[in-house]
Amino acid sequence: MANLSVNINKIATLRNSRGGNNPDLVKVALDCERFGAQGITVHPRPDERHIRYQDVFDLKAVIATELNIEGNCREQKFIDLVLANQPAQVTLVPDTEGQITSNHGWDTIKNQDYLREMVTLFKNAGIRVSIFVDPVTAMIEAAATTGTDRIELYTEAYAQHFHQDKAAAIAPYITAANKAIALGLGINAGHDLDLHNLQYFNQHVTNLLEVSIGHALIADALYLGLENTIQMYLRQLTN
Repeated sequence: MANLSVNINKIATLRNSRGGNNPDLVKVALDCERFGAQGITVHPRPDERHIRYQDVFDLKAVIATELNIEGNCREQKFIDLVLANQPAQVTLVPDTEGQITSNHGWDTIKNQDYLREMVTLFKNAGIRVSIFVDPVTAMIEAAATTGTDRIELYTEAYAQHFHQDKAAAIAPYITAANKAIALGLGINAGHDLDLHNLQYFNQHVTNLLEVSIGHALIADALYLGLENTIQMYLRQLTN
């Protein structure tokens, strides 16, 4: 069964919109754990428009499940934050400054030497490393040469085409996963996975270890309640 890591960026966005500490980000993270989530994901950005750097320290001090910190490792402040907090996993994402959300994976061929350097840095600190990639065989092959532990498959294209032709939508991800397995890489996935498309993805992508889900899960929780929503997502990963 793949683990569910809940991305709580949207909770931080809501909190920041009014100042103060409502909703309480740390309490939400602890509740997500209590409701069954096996991990908490945060993706701090330089402008701190949602997750603040201090949030990461506060979360690391209390959560019992895996902490996954996503972000752009070209930012020294991000590197320092990860090394200071020693999360279970760091996910390297090629964000640009001011980017609303992640919208592409790494060009692991062009950035191969740089990524190898970053992977070595974090692994030497005892942190598991995952590289955010598109479902392209060449990119996965190049990712494997960096020494990364895992890749995270960027699933927006799958989500966009799922309702038109689910078999065609999943096909490149099956190929990508098979290549990753052959190369000894663990497989994570994330971006626009939801209650409609998650089960099918989980059923067809071999050896899926973790999904990171934020926007859809938090949006569903507005109608369904957080505990019920987490349980519904977990059920998609058991069938």
